Amino acid sequence: MYFQQQEPKSCIFFPTPSCSWCHLYHQRCLAGIVVLILQDASRLHFSSFFLQLTHLRKIFRHRFGLPCPPSNFVSAVLGLQLNPTVQIREEACAEPSYLSRQDSSVPSNLKALDLSMDVQNSPVGESGSKNRGLTRFLLSEEQMREEGYPILGLPNLRDFVHTGCSGKVTDLSPLFGLDCEMCLTKQGKELTRVSLVDVGGHCVMDELVKPHNPVLNYLTSFSGITKEILQPVKTRLKDVQDKLKHLLPSDAVLVGHSINYDLQALQMIHPNVIDTSLLFTGNCGRKFKLKFLAEAFLGKEIQRGDKLGHDSTEDARAALELVQFLILQESRKSAELSLSNTLVCPLKSNVSGNNMQAQPQLSCMPCDERSEALSEPSYGTSLTHPGFLDTLQSNGQRILVLGRKENKEFPSSSLSENIMCTSNKEVLQRAKEEIPRSFISIVQFSLNTEYVQADLMEEMNEKMRMKMLQMSSVYVGPFRKRFCLQSVRRIFQVFGPILSLHVVTETHQPFVCIQYEVLEAAQLAVETLNGTNVEGCCIKVQRPVSEFTLDWDLMLKELEEDLVNEGIIYISGFKKTLTEKDLQQKFSHFKDIEAVFLPQDHKTGKLKKYYFLKFSSSASAMDALQKINEQENGSGKIWGRKALTPSYFHEDAEFVPQDPESPPPSELFARGDARLDNDIKEVMKKLDKSIYKLYKTLQRNTLCVVLLPGTKSPHRSFSGFGLIGIKEDN
Repeated sequence: MYFQQQEPKSCIFFPTPSCSWCHLYHQRCLAGIVVLILQDASRLHFSSFFLQLTHLRKIFRHRFGLPCPPSNFVSAVLGLQLNPTVQIREEACAEPSYLSRQDSSVPSNLKALDLSMDVQNSPVGESGSKNRGLTRFLLSEEQMREEGYPILGLPNLRDFVHTGCSGKVTDLSPLFGLDCEMCLTKQGKELTRVSLVDVGGHCVMDELVKPHNPVLNYLTSFSGITKEILQPVKTRLKDVQDKLKHLLPSDAVLVGHSINYDLQALQMIHPNVIDTSLLFTGNCGRKFKLKFLAEAFLGKEIQRGDKLGHDSTEDARAALELVQFLILQESRKSAELSLSNTLVCPLKSNVSGNNMQAQPQLSCMPCDERSEALSEPSYGTSLTHPGFLDTLQSNGQRILVLGRKENKEFPSSSLSENIMCTSNKEVLQRAKEEIPRSFISIVQFSLNTEYVQADLMEEMNEKMRMKMLQMSSVYVGPFRKRFCLQSVRRIFQVFGPILSLHVVTETHQPFVCIQYEVLEAAQLAVETLNGTNVEGCCIKVQRPVSEFTLDWDLMLKELEEDLVNEGIIYISGFKKTLTEKDLQQKFSHFKDIEAVFLPQDHKTGKLKKYYFLKFSSSASAMDALQKINEQENGSGKIWGRKALTPSYFHEDAEFVPQDPESPPPSELFARGDARLDNDIKEVMKKLDKSIYKLYKTLQRNTLCVVLLPGTKSPHRSFSGFGLIGIKEDN
């Protein structure tokens, strides 16, 4: 049994709802599943204490980024964060607080319903209150990135097709409702049906699509698609892509419920979208089902139980009508009142001062049914599956949840056994005892709250940023008083992109400080040009010396030997930007290349001029590197070395210096106030050891996942991080 992380040929990773980036083989051999959560830890912690987390780095080869955490991470892991039945009943069935207050027309527990009328608190509507039409509800590019929309310039989109709709959008632009159905193949979810309706609700396109890969599951209960339905179909993905490009005008606006999943299934990029799942949101960003919204606001019943699966035309039309409904509303208040009447239990008819009328369509709905109607699955209406705990229940299994008492995130479910402890030490001891008795276990360790305060996290982030800046910088010199700075730039930029370059004038003879974008470039400059003759001078190439770089030799060794960098080499020195095809052709004589990584600019999406090649083994990588250096470096075209920067560093520019105008490292360091205590370093080391001790006790073939959820505060959020692997023989 083994776990394989699929690294796309063109990096960096593109967020996708389906788990297409990894595969678990021989699942029947699985001995158990253990999820270890380091509560309040983030990707920043993993990077800042990289040297201290020895065991995590040496056990887990496969790593991945996580978005900012939901309010209840443990429940989110279990799939409960969007369907907390008890909480929903309390919100939906409790007597509304506004009945006793004349000054408030909307109950506080319903104010979380966001119709994008309040621009500051809304996930959409950045254009401001001046816009009254459809443009008010358009998603910005930043919001589309956050929700995982395919966007022009993002990596891993080489097979995606642009709709060609690049015209200016106004309040008079045409709206089109879009919805897709999918099936399950070995590649994940593939398109089986696409429906498009125009602004009048007329269906202008309804096509069945035959997937390219053999179907493993038709997901009939959701898609309505069966083997018999798809058997005679000849239409392929490219056919519907071409048809959509022909049908949509240049200023078309696509409307859908979690339409990002539809565009991903279509493998199409469209810049102007309205997402109804984001127009109507509840507490903690909970999304509502399209079925519920259609009934609450439109008085329409869709996705009826007597039908086989969903009707994509019906769903597309419902989403379109919801947006039309909002455009017609004069204010947010009327929309909030409409929903509040459908959520609350039958109100007292003689309440004074309350003239609201309940929606007749839902006035008789039992509270339990209303509760179930609220939650919208995070992966979209067309991709719904039974909940995780429901699946466990159907297999007669329970889940063990272990954690500290002060954590208030324990799920309330009859299918989970919760064990609360007073310390991380007790959590470790109980976990050793209880995990062998449970097939699925969640173990939660915690940092002390003093270590995750906002100001401390900001200080950690700034120190990590300065550390990366200094490790990516070199001082070059001495030069003559009159030397050509541009010549120095030309010589040194072959190793990698230069963020900034300036002359240091405090020395007797001038030196140049060069700040590179990546660690590999700075290290190549030191290894290659230190002691050489440049501009008629024998120069030194050295790193700045500070408390951040004193242990660079150790950091260099650990980064080179890190499992995620195994078999990966860095190459630079190309005069023009190369595509994946260019690289494959150029290095076609290396037969064991597994992947090509093409880093991109986070802001513009443009490809960089440095690349990473992944080989099947370290020996193959070193052999290729030697040949590249021997054959190419003589002409000064290509330079290479072992990779240092883990791929997940490229995914997030959270603490990587990106500003070419930033002050030189010495100035930044002078401003830094080293207040971080060694306590947090020791805590991270202890947690690392605890995980190792627990890992050693696990059965062979146990799937082990370590999650650092990230941290969230009103001022700043830090993304999470994950590690995953299969326990092998000790």
